[in-house]
Amino acid sequence: MRQRLSVETYTRGVLAGDRTMLSRAITVMESSLAEDRELAGRILQNILPATGKSIRVGITGVPGVGKSTFIDAFGTYLTSSGKRVAVLAIDPSSKQSGGSILGDKTRMENLSRNPNAYIRPSATNLALGGVARHTREAILLCEAAGYDVILVETVGVGQSETFVKGMTDFFLLLMLAGAGDELQGIKKGIMEMVDAVAVNKADGGNEQAATKAAADYRQALHLFPETASGVPVRVMACSALDGTGIETIWQCISDYYARTSKNGYLQRNRQSQRVEWLREEVRAALEDRFYINEAVRMHIQAMDEAVKNGQKLPETAAAELIDLFLRSSKFSAKS
Repeated sequence: MRQRLSVETYTRGVLAGDRTMLSRAITVMESSLAEDRELAGRILQNILPATGKSIRVGITGVPGVGKSTFIDAFGTYLTSSGKRVAVLAIDPSSKQSGGSILGDKTRMENLSRNPNAYIRPSATNLALGGVARHTREAILLCEAAGYDVILVETVGVGQSETFVKGMTDFFLLLMLAGAGDELQGIKKGIMEMVDAVAVNKADGGNEQAATKAAADYRQALHLFPETASGVPVRVMACSALDGTGIETIWQCISDYYARTSKNGYLQRNRQSQRVEWLREEVRAALEDRFYINEAVRMHIQAMDEAVKNGQKLPETAAAELIDLFLRSSKFSAKS
């Protein structure tokens, strides 16, 4: 078993940009052990003054759109421009085994060898929305370690958009051309959250289709209300394979960051994200305490069976379990 280091050792290592220490600190953040949770909190408190200086970019898109290839090309472009880039790649966990592929490093060949880039694959552990529960902590650690741009890759289109939007400054949606009727494929909820749309794979004879798809998306976005940021959503075509359009996307993100910094939206957005983080931590902490509560553990299997067999409604069973939890918790504050 690897020895647990001191708070000061972790703090010094992260602030010095030590990649090994950064990885170990993120592992502590992801641990569910009580000692590690306490240690994680103290590390975060120490590095907090060095956070908040990066541009946080969320990247999502349907499976097969080329997220990892895009991030490899995009991150390589940023590092060539003098930026230090951290990639938090969220992998789906297996519902059967809890295992995770964690294969993003192999799909980001150039970036994984780049000394100015850091790639951290993290399993979702079945966290709602496809974003690992402690991604926010990882973002802060990467910022403290001196990374200028933090890229958060989500599992794919679904509930993950809401979660990644709630922890990043800029939300980029990757789309494909020629995958059916593009306009029919637009999900209103997703399109209302994005700050830019990039139609990927505009190469190999697909350029014209990508350009048309971008024009269709652009036209459709005119029907949407004005963005909360005050910056209109941009639509671009790009190719992660040959690098075309990558510089334009970075210019779009830089312009957005500058404009929202000036109009105050960036600060207001980060403040509301921190409050939402608080709410999520309360929900998670209550759920953790609920399932380790002795009274709940004694009755939950019977409740499961009653619901499974149709003897109780899930809502009724949940109410009874919560009542058990609250009554037993009055006598055990740490339950």
